[in-house]
Amino acid sequence: MSVDGLPPLRDVIQRHQIAAKKSLGQNFLLDLNLTSKVARVAGDLSHHTIIEVGPGPGGLTRALLMHGAKKVIAIERDERCLAALAEVSEHYPGRLEIVSGDAMKTDFASLAPDGPVRIVANLPYNIGTELLIRWLTDTRWPPFYESLTLMFQREVAQRIVAEAGDSAYGRLGILAGWRTRAHIAFDIPPQAFSPPPKVTSSVVHLVPREAPLVADVKILGRVTEAAFGQRRKMLRQSIKILGGEALLDRVGIDPTRRAETLSVAEFVQLANAL
Repeated sequence: MSVDGLPPLRDVIQRHQIAAKKSLGQNFLLDLNLTSKVARVAGDLSHHTIIEVGPGPGGLTRALLMHGAKKVIAIERDERCLAALAEVSEHYPGRLEIVSGDAMKTDFASLAPDGPVRIVANLPYNIGTELLIRWLTDTRWPPFYESLTLMFQREVAQRIVAEAGDSAYGRLGILAGWRTRAHIAFDIPPQAFSPPPKVTSSVVHLVPREAPLVADVKILGRVTEAAFGQRRKMLRQSIKILGGEALLDRVGIDPTRRAETLSVAEFVQLANAL
C-alpha cells in the first residue's frame, strides 16, 4: 500500500492494463510525492471543487483528495481508466465525481455552478494549449474558476509566462499576461512519468486578474495572430492587413518595432484602436 492506503499506481496500471496511449497524449505521473507537490501549489482545497482533466489511473486525483479537496470532478475519455478511478471514489466516499467524456466538448462552467472552483490537471499534451486558451478567453470575466494549476511541456510553460522581450513571447504570453498572473511553480523530469516523455514538464499556476485591461477577446486574438505571424518583420508590415502604419500611428507605436517588443498593454491599445 502507498501513503494514501491505496495500491501503488504501477500496480493499478498493471492490474487494469492501462498502457499509456500516445493518441490520447497520455503520460502518467506515478510519483505520489510529485502529485502531492502539484496539489500543494493549488493551495487550500478544503472549500473548493477541483476540476481535473485527464486523470488517467488517478495519481493526481488521489493527491488532491489526500490533501483535503472538498470534491474532485475528474473528466476522463479513456474508458480503460474508469474502473481504477472508481476504486479511488470508493476510498473517498462522496468526494470524487467521475465524468466519462471528452474535455474538448465539456461545458466546464456548468460542472460546479455553485463554486468555488479551481482547475488542477496534468493536461494531455495534445489538447493542453487549446484548453488553456479557452479558459483564458472566456467571455465572462472574472471567470468561473479561481485559479488554474496545470502541467505542460516546459516549452509551452515558458510561452505562457513569457513577457515582452523574451524569445518565447507570443500569443500565449499575451493572453495569459493580459488576464492572469502566471508563474512556473516547478519542473518535473521525464523519468517521473510512464512512459517518459522526451521533454521536461512544468507546473504553471495562473490566477485571474479581477480587472484586466478592457479589450475584445476576438480582436485581440486577430492582432496577436497578425503580429506574430511574421514576427521577424516590422509591425508596419506584419499587421498591414489590419491597417499597418495608420493603425500604429493612431496609438503612437513606432511602426519599425517588432511584435516581441510590445507590452500586453500596447497590444490591448491596438485591439481597441481596431
